[in-house]
Amino acid sequence: QVMEGEPFYHFSHRGTRQRALSRHWGWHMRLTRDPQVLWFEQQTLKRRSRRGAGVVPTDPWFPKQWYMNNDIHPDLNILTAWSRGYTGLGVVLTVLDDGLEKDHPDLAANYDPLASYDFNSNDPDPQPRYSDSDKNWHGTRCAGEVAAVANNGICGAGVAYNAKIGGVRMLDGSIMDIVEAQALSLQPQYIHIYSASWGPEDDGRTVDGPGVLAAAAFHKGVVQGRGGLGSIFIWASGNGGTNYDNCNCDGYTNSIYTVSVGSVLGDGHRPLYSESCPAILTTTYSSRTTSKVQIVTTDLHHRCTDKHTGTSASAPLAAGMVALALEANPALTWRDLQHLIIRASKPAHLQAEDWAENGVGRRVSHYYGYGLLDAGLLVQEATTWTGTRPQEKCSVQAVQVPRDIGSRLVIFADASSCSKSIRSLEHVQVQLSLSYSRRGDLVVALSSPMGTTSTLVTVRPYDTSQDGYQDWTFMSTHFWDENPKGIWTLQLENRGDAENTGGPLSLLSPGQLTSFILHLHGTDEDMPARRSAASATDECLRRDEQGACEDCGSSLYVHHGFCLSYCPPHYYGQTRRATPRDTALVCASCHPSCYTCQGSWANNCTSCPSGHTFQDITHTCQQP
Repeated sequence: QVMEGEPFYHFSHRGTRQRALSRHWGWHMRLTRDPQVLWFEQQTLKRRSRRGAGVVPTDPWFPKQWYMNNDIHPDLNILTAWSRGYTGLGVVLTVLDDGLEKDHPDLAANYDPLASYDFNSNDPDPQPRYSDSDKNWHGTRCAGEVAAVANNGICGAGVAYNAKIGGVRMLDGSIMDIVEAQALSLQPQYIHIYSASWGPEDDGRTVDGPGVLAAAAFHKGVVQGRGGLGSIFIWASGNGGTNYDNCNCDGYTNSIYTVSVGSVLGDGHRPLYSESCPAILTTTYSSRTTSKVQIVTTDLHHRCTDKHTGTSASAPLAAGMVALALEANPALTWRDLQHLIIRASKPAHLQAEDWAENGVGRRVSHYYGYGLLDAGLLVQEATTWTGTRPQEKCSVQAVQVPRDIGSRLVIFADASSCSKSIRSLEHVQVQLSLSYSRRGDLVVALSSPMGTTSTLVTVRPYDTSQDGYQDWTFMSTHFWDENPKGIWTLQLENRGDAENTGGPLSLLSPGQLTSFILHLHGTDEDMPARRSAASATDECLRRDEQGACEDCGSSLYVHHGFCLSYCPPHYYGQTRRATPRDTALVCASCHPSCYTCQGSWANNCTSCPSGHTFQDITHTCQQP
């Protein structure tokens, strides 16, 4: 098409991905060399936000989304990320599960067929199989948490409501290593984030992980995926809490290539189903006990639900938040993201007895990792983050001859040889081979030279296996950013019931440790020296006698004495005279009948509280 006035021409090319951010190399060269072309530029997506448009979505069920609408404090702080303009635009995410209802009215606009496949029936259509029991709802619910369309009058809003969402149907049939590998390596140059909420049985007695093909898919994904930046794999930590399961016996959630996400209830208590292990990096909400409303999302047969729960509800929320971070900084590697997630997670009100400070002053727990993930902080850290230096690996073989474990065994490993290549740790792995009369009785713990102790596996009373651990690799994130130099200590201890000290073998030792290799991963940069983006900014320009803020400058709103980048539900942005010369942005109250609004009157509503009906013509909310 010809633009008016000037001889500008707009050509569109079928083969170049719409919204591509990188230039198409072939056409770029051809047009450069063409003497008749005086100027050309590939059109890319520009970020534009409507000025003054509300940040809070108007979807009818958004008032029920307590984990992101400021109902509880702290929530996941999604509104802050949205207020900065990040909604997942340009990011492609897929849910590896039991299918995806692609024609759901709250998903269809964001559905991406290129990020979808059905490996159970070997066709491109991920639509779930419907049956009398309708048990294949899981993938559709997880997808809605990430990418349910916002402001369309249906259900609620996804965390990354402008992201593209695909679905992989793989759990509704025979699951084999090759099926997992195919799913994990689907379109790795197109899909950015894979979200998965599955793994070996959470029965408290299984020790299992990826097979040869799936393990290769993970490794190839982080090395080659996303143009070499690495595919992002978000994983649910497991629902085996009631069986005293430990997620370090699950080789998917404890892989260094996956971000393992734990769960917490709205009131900060630990759900009964949640598993603990030091592979967990971060935590999001999964349910609450104080009301019947759980996680709000899309459901089968074009319905909505507010009953989604479990760790499998936590992982997609984290995946959506990672999509916001990737929009804020598309150049982040898979390792950068783990660094950022740690820096954007806060212990907050999360309750556990095991919170401990590691060697670099961060508090960490086996139940929650580094704490509750904060989307506002995550996108803020992402925008200023400079890439990490390459990943270094250093391994120390610490057992030369087999050692009897008895009731307790302590082994020392000197990692001084690693301090040349690694100054700041990332993941630490312990690869063990041992025999034991009853595997579940054995507690394994690792202590770093800086004094941090990480319990690699706890007692699992249902694990009566006599197979021990055969070349099993445990992983901990708790030593992140520590200096590895010095002596590491591995402790194996029988903490089972007194009767379980070996049965018929009790005259002999209950087992032997035949191999212990300490694998340290990290980088040669001094990571703790990096300043956090968040700590650098105090946004208040003027405070009153009590210390409450009165003026937050030209782009932030004063709300209850704090500076916010948006006005929360029940409030709207307004300009007020702060001094005779100056004006300040403040959050003013809506009419009590409104949930969101553009002014203080009853006819200024833009959405309504749960159960009330929004009147399009009068902009009012009608009582049920």
